[in-house]
Formats: sequence, structure tokens, C-alpha cells
Amino acid sequence: MSLDLQLSGKTAIVTGGSAGIGLAIAKALYTEGVNVVIAARNQEKLETAVADIQSLPTSGAKVISVSADITQAESIEKVVSTTLEQFGQIDILINNAGSARAGSFLELGDDAFLDAWNLKLLGYIRLVRAVVPHQKNRRDGRIVNIIGGAGRTPRPSFLPGGTTNAALLNFTRGISKELAQYNIRINAISPGLTATERAESLALQNAQIRGVSVEEIKAESLKAIPLGKVVKPEEIAALALFLVSDLASSITGGEIIVDGGSTPGV
Repeated sequence: MSLDLQLSGKTAIVTGGSAGIGLAIAKALYTEGVNVVIAARNQEKLETAVADIQSLPTSGAKVISVSADITQAESIEKVVSTTLEQFGQIDILINNAGSARAGSFLELGDDAFLDAWNLKLLGYIRLVRAVVPHQKNRRDGRIVNIIGGAGRTPRPSFLPGGTTNAALLNFTRGISKELAQYNIRINAISPGLTATERAESLALQNAQIRGVSVEEIKAESLKAIPLGKVVKPEEIAALALFLVSDLASSITGGEIIVDGGSTPGV
């Protein structure tokens, strides 16, 4: 059986699309013939990402970038309005932007939690709220929230990120029931340790917290993964493609964990 994703001609917004998992997903969508709008804060990185994506083979798809800070309502409106002006529709939303500081709980102030919640939790919620009315009118939509394993397996040195991820899992499952009546599917992917710049910065932060080398942190993390390997961004991208295709037309409100088997329990 050959998988035919039938995504050509659709339009997708990918936040955090200038690097890491977001860029990998944007590339995968583009090669399937999807028009892609990547949003991120750094204009220079966005321009580099657009050039990188445009170098790939495609069946007539286009890619544009929008410099946006999704903690700001006006930036979210800018992303949505630009997409509609350029392509006339929003079939797919990939929520991927977000970061949180690692650190000892007693050394982290309220700002560490508020920054994580405002950027990722509220950023995802705001984008869903902005995009859904357009998908509702067309009675078709696909949304994927890139969340993370810390929402299910909290770590003491990553509580701002863990609490954000747990809340997003709750939101994804809860809102899926309301969106289903409009044929809008929303699902979550929770990656484990993934080969990205973000993972490198977290390893450095954890090494500083514990007073050990980055190499020790990486070796320890790898040892905790049963399959013994770090996730590739392209693996997350392949799963995202499946979830936004009609091959997954009966999947909504779900979470798929991609972490090499390191999440304990059910």
C-alpha cells in the first residue's frame, strides 16, 4: 500500500517555523505541495529558513514568512490575516513556538512560569481561537500542537515547561470535543529529547544547575532512552504529516509520544 497524503494545494501555518521541529515540519509540508506560512520572532532566521525550504522540490507550493511574537494579540492577527490575504484559506495549524527556562524551583521566580505560560500555553490557545472560525466556516481543519514529554513526566528542573505542557494536553483533549462537530481535528505530539538547538540550550542550563559538564548531561539523558537514540526532527515532521492528512480522519483529541520509549507508565 502506498501512502497518498493528498495534501497538495492546502495551506498551513507553522509557528516556531524557522528552526528545529517547526522547520522540519514546514519542509515536510512544502514537499507535499502545501503552501506554508512560517512564523517566528527572528527575521534573519526566518529569511534563512524560507531560502532553505524553497531549495526543496515541490509541486507548485509557496512559502512565506511572518515575523511575529505570539505573546502579542496583534502578532497573531498579523499571522492569520497575512495567510488569508496570500492564500485565502487556513487548512492546517501547527502550534510549535514556545520555550521555557530550566532551573531549580526555589531559584525560579514567577516570571519564569509566566513567560512560559504566556508564550506557549496562551500562544497556542490564542492561535486556535484565531484560526478555528475560518476552519469552522469551511467545516474542515487540522491542528497539531507540539507539546512535550514533560507534561506527562514532570522534571523538578523544568517545572515552567512541564506545567505548560500539562495544561496544553488538557486543552487539546478538552477542545477536541467542541471542534469535532465542525470536522476540525486537533491532536498533540509530545517529543522526547530531540536533536535541536533548543535541546542543546537546555542541556547547558541543566549542566549549570547541577555543576556538571554538558557531556555528562547528554550521556545521562541518552542512557534513560530505551531505544538509545535521540529523536530526529524529521520523525516528528512525518508524524505531523500523517495527523493532518485524511489517513488520520478518525483521530482527534489524541497525544502521540515520540521519545524512544522513555515515558514510564501509561
